[in-house]
Amino acid sequence: MYFQQNYILMAYLDRVLDPPVYGWSDSEGMLSKPTSKQLLTEFFKRLNIFRCKKNWLAFFSWSRVILLVPLVFLFFFKFFTIPLLVVFFIYSMIAMGTHGTIWHHRYCTHQAYTFRNKFWRFLTQNLTISMIPEEIYVVSHHVHHAKSDQPGDPYNASGGFLYCFLADVNHQPIAKSLSEEDYNRTVGLMKHTGVNANNYTQYLKWGSVTHPGLALMYCVMNWSFWYVLFFLIGGHALGCTIFASAAFWAVGVRTFNYEGHGKGEDKRRTGIDFNQKDMSINQLWPGFVAGEWHNNHHLYPKSARTGFLPHQIDFAWYYIWVLNKLGLVTSYHDSKKDFHHRYAKPYKRKKQENDEVQEQVAEPAVKLRSADQVML
Repeated sequence: MYFQQNYILMAYLDRVLDPPVYGWSDSEGMLSKPTSKQLLTEFFKRLNIFRCKKNWLAFFSWSRVILLVPLVFLFFFKFFTIPLLVVFFIYSMIAMGTHGTIWHHRYCTHQAYTFRNKFWRFLTQNLTISMIPEEIYVVSHHVHHAKSDQPGDPYNASGGFLYCFLADVNHQPIAKSLSEEDYNRTVGLMKHTGVNANNYTQYLKWGSVTHPGLALMYCVMNWSFWYVLFFLIGGHALGCTIFASAAFWAVGVRTFNYEGHGKGEDKRRTGIDFNQKDMSINQLWPGFVAGEWHNNHHLYPKSARTGFLPHQIDFAWYYIWVLNKLGLVTSYHDSKKDFHHRYAKPYKRKKQENDEVQEQVAEPAVKLRSADQVML
C-alpha cells in the first residue's frame, strides 16, 4: 500500500509543474542544462501576459520587485544615512529572511506547526511586506524535496546560477492543463495556507490556484498597511528604506538554492552536513539570519526547528516556540532529539574511537623516538 501511494505521489509530482521548453532531462535521462540564452528566452516568454494571460502569476511576482526599484534609488540617493542602512540590513536579512522560513518554508510547505486559529495564521502571514506568492513557492518546493538535485528539481543547482535564479518563472509555476483530479490535489497542498483557491473552471482560465483579483487585493492591503505604519513612524525615509530592503531580499532569496546546494558541487562537510541524499549544505550566514540550516532541513523537512547544534541559531524556531508557549501555536514537530540520537552522538562516538586508535598507533612511535634519543 505504501509503495503504491508513493508511486502515485511521484507520478503526480512529475506532472504538476509546467515543464520548460528545454525540458527537465535530456535523451539520456540526465539533467537538461540550457544555455543562458535559452533560460532568458524562456523567462521573458513566460512573463509575457499578452502572449498568455495564464502567465499572470509569474508576472505579478516580478512586478512587485520592479515596482520597488524607484524606492531603492530613493533610499540610496536621497534618504541614505548610516542608521537607515542598519535598518535596511536588519529588515532585509533578518526580518524578511526569518519570515520566509517561518511562513513559506516551515508552515506553508511542510506544515511543521499548526496555529490555534486563522487569526494567528493571518498575522504570521502578514508579519512582513508581501513579496512572494505562496503558490509559486509551495507546490514547487514539494517537487524540490522529491527530486532534490535530480532532473525535475525546479531549482537544481547543477543547472547553474541562472537556472536557479530564474526558476520562479521558468520552472516553479504549476502546469496549465492539469486534470481536475490533479488540480484538486494541488489545491490540497495549499488548503492550510488560507489562500482562496480557484474552482477548476477558473483554474483553466487563469492557470493558477490563486485568483489574480484576490492576489492583487491582498498585496495592496499588505503594502498599504506597512507603508502607512512606517511613514507614521519615520516618514517617507523609513518607508522607502524598508520597502527597498524588501525588494533587495526578494532578489537575493532567488539565489539561495544555488548557494544552499553547493553551486552544483559536493561541498558537504563531515560532522556538519549529515544528510547525504542530496547536495544541500548548512551555511552560517543563512542559518544565523534566517534559521535556514539547509542540510538539517533536508534531513528533517517537517521539523519546526533546524538549528540542531549549539552554534546553529534559529530565529524562525524561536518565533514558533514563543507562539507555542503563548498558546497561539498548538503543536509542532521538533526533530532535535532524533537528530542527536541518530546522527550527532554516533558521529561523536565514532570520532572519539578513531582518535583513540590514532593515539594508540602513534604512542609506540613516540616511545621509539624517545628511546633513540636516549641511546644517542
